[in-house]
Amino acid sequence: DTTDQHDDDTRGEGALPPVVRAFLQAHRAHDADTALRLLTPDAVISDVGEPHSGDDGLRSFIATAGTEFTFTTEVTGVRRDGGAWVVGHHLAGDFPGGTADLDYRFLLAGDLIARLDIVLAS
Repeated sequence: DTTDQHDDDTRGEGALPPVVRAFLQAHRAHDADTALRLLTPDAVISDVGEPHSGDDGLRSFIATAGTEFTFTTEVTGVRRDGGAWVVGHHLAGDFPGGTADLDYRFLLAGDLIARLDIVLAS
C-alpha cells in the first residue's frame, strides 16, 4: 500500500526516538558536549564519505561542521529504512552549489547512536 509508505515519509521529527531528536538539536547548536553524551563510545559519523570517530574527531565535527557557511536547514521527512532512522534535510545557503538535499541515517544501539551517515539524498 503506497499510502502507508507515503505516511512513513512525511512524519515529522516528533516520530523520531528521543535520542535522535536530542542529537539533531545539539548538532544544529554545535553543542558537542550534549551530542557526545548521545553517542556510543565507538560511534562513527560519516559526513558524505568522510568518517569521524573518537572523542576528539567527533567533538571537532559537531562543533565546526558547516560553520564556514551561512545556511538554512529544513527537515523534509522522517522514515524508517530497515534498522535505520532516516531524516531528510534540505539546505540552502552560501556554500558551493547553494542547495543540497541530505539524508541523515541513524543506527541506534539501545538508547544511544552508534552510527550516523550523512549522505546525498537519493
